Parts: sequence; C-alpha cells; structure tokens
Amino acid sequence: MKVVNPDRFTRLPNAILFDTDNTLYAYDPAHAAALSAVREKATKTFSIEPSDFDRAYSNAREQVKARLQGTASSHSRLLYMQRMLEIMGLGSQILRALDFEQTYWRTFLGNAVLFDGVKELLDELRLMSIPTAIVTDLTAQIQFRKIVYFGLENVFDFIVTSEEAGFDKPNAAPFTLALEKMRPDGDCIWMIGDNPVNDIRGAREKINAVTLQKLHSGVEKGQGETAPDAYFDTFAELRKLILGLADT
Repeated sequence: MKVVNPDRFTRLPNAILFDTDNTLYAYDPAHAAALSAVREKATKTFSIEPSDFDRAYSNAREQVKARLQGTASSHSRLLYMQRMLEIMGLGSQILRALDFEQTYWRTFLGNAVLFDGVKELLDELRLMSIPTAIVTDLTAQIQFRKIVYFGLENVFDFIVTSEEAGFDKPNAAPFTLALEKMRPDGDCIWMIGDNPVNDIRGAREKINAVTLQKLHSGVEKGQGETAPDAYFDTFAELRKLILGLADT
C-alpha cells in the first residue's frame, strides 16, 4: 500500500463509500466470459461470423452510450442487445434481446469473483460501527443482483445507484445522495474505487472525500488531478491501515 497524503489519514473515517465494479471484484474476466457466451449464441442462431457479432455489438454500445451519456441506462446490456439486433437488420426482436441480456448477466455473475479480504474488511468495519455505502453506476436491478450474488446484501448500510441518483459518477448526485442517507457523525469520508476520474477525482471534488484507489491488472493508475490519497493492491492492506488508525 502506498499512502500519498499521510495528513489525510490521521483518524478513522466517519463513513466509507465503495464503488462496486472492478473495485470489489475484477470486471474484465467476467465481462469477457459473458460477451463470449452471447457471441456464441448469436453466431449459432443467425449463422453469422463472430466478427459480424463483434462489429454490431460494438456499434450498438457506442450508439447507446452516446445517446444516454452520463446516465445509468447508458450501461444497459438490454439496450445494447436490442440495438445490436436492429443494426444486424433483424428488427428489435424483443424476446431475443431479453434472452441475450439474460445470457450475458447469468454468465457474468458465474465468472465474477470477489477479491480476497473484502468480506473480512467489511466485517471489521461493522464491528467498529463505521457506516458503509455502495455508490455505483448502472441500474439498480443488476447491481442489487451482484451484491446478493456476492453474499453482501446484509453487510452494507446503504446503496446508491446512478439510476436512483439520476446521474453517473463523477456527477455530485450519487455521492451527496449517499451522504444524505448515511448522515455520518463527522466530515471524514473515504471513497474507495478503481476509476481515477469517476471515483477518485469525482469524490474529492464533490464531497472532499479521502480517496483510495484499488489497483490491479487493467486499472489506470490515477495521476495528477486524478491521483488518490492512497493506492492499495489488496483489501488486507486496507484492513491493516484501518486497524492501525484504530490503535492511535
């Protein structure tokens, strides 16, 4: 673990906000497996080449994101699948879009693995009566399913999705809504996430949070304006930091 700004870590936090995707688990392997499952189903169903699927899916994703930029729906796999079918000249095909979306998320969850030490850290925080909340982009239904899948549904005190807040991070809305729900006893708020712009710079600029970035393969390390107050590789390191602050 590397603490960049030690003056920001002189006491225990009054509350901790957690990102979900690529912070509590590695996103890329789960996404790759999920997209592969949909690709296989689509190529068999429509007798198309994998490259045709990849081209149509990529175009669909770009169009949906451009149209719904900054909102939870911009991440909707159902909208991606619907638009992909339309781009392929097959119309909206509602049942097929729903089937592809369910295949994606079912495979995704089956390949999502919680990082070591997450549950131990969260148990420690509950024993220390430090309130916690998830602040995550995407729609509520799939984010709730992920938390239940990981067995964390009774661990966090609150959850805020960008669907509920109306905007994705780094907009202030998800951060401030989380604090409105938590009503922390003080102003020392930690934000833990992987994204240097949405999680790190966003939380520091919008709510003056102490920021900690989870690093692992594929994560862009925050630099300059997006640099966090501390970096960590494992949740065991983070737990050690908190236990150390508790002893001071």
